[in-house]
Amino acid sequence: MKAIVEGLLFLSGEDGLTLEDISKVIEKDSEEVKSIIKELYNDYNNDSRGLQIEFLGNHFKLTTKKEHKEYYKKLVIDEENSMLSQSALETLAIIAYNAPLTRIDIDNIRGVNSSYVVRKLLLKGLIEEIGRSDAPGRPRLYNITPRFLDYFGLGSIDELPKLEERQEILDDEKYLFESKYKEDN
Repeated sequence: MKAIVEGLLFLSGEDGLTLEDISKVIEKDSEEVKSIIKELYNDYNNDSRGLQIEFLGNHFKLTTKKEHKEYYKKLVIDEENSMLSQSALETLAIIAYNAPLTRIDIDNIRGVNSSYVVRKLLLKGLIEEIGRSDAPGRPRLYNITPRFLDYFGLGSIDELPKLEERQEILDDEKYLFESKYKEDN
């Protein structure tokens, strides 16, 4: 169970999980979950580990240790100068066309966990938190920033290609693919 809870905390990313969330997922009572989290806390509470379990708000989170922040800053500075990955571009497109939306909304559209990508985009200043959703847990809402517009050479969000135009392009590509590779009977 300890490994499962650790994985759940990793997957929840910056949002973290409440005691009730964990109890519901692993189908254990809150006292047993507290015991598991305490074991994890003790496992991480030593100098040989770079992560720690923190209780922030009413959520348990897996976080990096503050005493290593100088190293993390170097990574962020290096990554700020690097090109955007395919997953970052995909996430930016989802946010640009659907904002405001939560990380869970992004995950649902992409079909994978986007915590890491969202953090990178926040650090690069391409997206920003614009408030909280009214959904349970009040997750953060994200939108693009003026820096996003600058990065892509756009004067405004209205200059993005319309989704209908994009669908026509995809339909044309599908037709070309089907006509080229269609089996003759």
